[in-house]
Amino acid sequence: MNSKERVQAAANRIRPDRPATSLRATPEAWESLRNYLGVKTNDEVMDVLDIDVRQLSIPFVGPPERSAIPLGSEGTDFWGCHTRKAENEFNTYFEFDYHPLAKATSVAEVEAHDWPSLDWWDYSALPDLIARINQKQPRSVSFFYGGAFETPWYIRGMEAFLADLYENPDIAGAICTHVEGYYRERALRVTDLVGHDIDVMYSGGDIGTQRGMMLSPDLWRKRIRPFTGRLISTFKQRGYITFYHSCGSLVPVIDDLIEVGLDILDPIQPSAAGMSPEELFPQFGNRISFHGAIDEVGLLPHATAAEVYAETTRIIDILGRNGGYIVAPSHMVQGDTPPENIVAIYDAARNYRW
Repeated sequence: MNSKERVQAAANRIRPDRPATSLRATPEAWESLRNYLGVKTNDEVMDVLDIDVRQLSIPFVGPPERSAIPLGSEGTDFWGCHTRKAENEFNTYFEFDYHPLAKATSVAEVEAHDWPSLDWWDYSALPDLIARINQKQPRSVSFFYGGAFETPWYIRGMEAFLADLYENPDIAGAICTHVEGYYRERALRVTDLVGHDIDVMYSGGDIGTQRGMMLSPDLWRKRIRPFTGRLISTFKQRGYITFYHSCGSLVPVIDDLIEVGLDILDPIQPSAAGMSPEELFPQFGNRISFHGAIDEVGLLPHATAAEVYAETTRIIDILGRNGGYIVAPSHMVQGDTPPENIVAIYDAARNYRW
């Protein structure tokens, strides 16, 4: 099987020749891997490790003053949010220090916000970028198009947005409407251009914490599900593999996500309440596929490579027993993770036999 076929099989819960794989990492972890493997680029790292899922990004061609990557660089992003650098000994992160609608008190102020244009992206570059991804073999191309919970709080501020869901639902709804509409229309432009050269349409927004959901399941269903559901169902109906990312524990709404057409749940944070492979698979394993679950908090930074290999094999035994699992860390690999431990994940996946 090639990568494209392997991920299609995983999404349909059919055992591929070996488990499908994916990798996300911070710039510091990528650098560590490049040095360890003796290669020059992140693409070469993924080729050496035979990573199946590859991320596609659209080049930004909008105003330079709005070009910062949300949570990925310092400056003002295309929504008008501002981030600043925050560093520790292992990684550089970016955190919000300005929310453009923090002081809004009416829907009229939301409507008057300087919302981004759909023309701020170079869609025409995508066919060449996809061809570059597939130049050695057909890979599974994933496009992250956004989400309707996290971005709204970036724009409003988390505390204010969560309060709005109770006290000012019209304001919350107006922000969500703009965000969901923008992400959906941008993604439709992408898929109209490249069709099924993209396999996986990837949305998300963290709604979980270590102990449970960030907001009540009923409130999520009332205020957020209509927007999240439309983002997922639009592309499910067009025949794409659908993928949703949320950190933490979101067990109470996994059935909701399945109902709106979700194929793959990410990142399976195994230490969060109810999210261990042993708990998830019996409840949902016949109805949804999984991505992630190789613990980035306790296992990868602290275990030996042999222990990582053994744990990866154990998790494949559980989550992958019907083929519906893509092997990946439980989030972005951080800079304090030894590169040999990252390599051990993918050695285990390549060597696994059902």
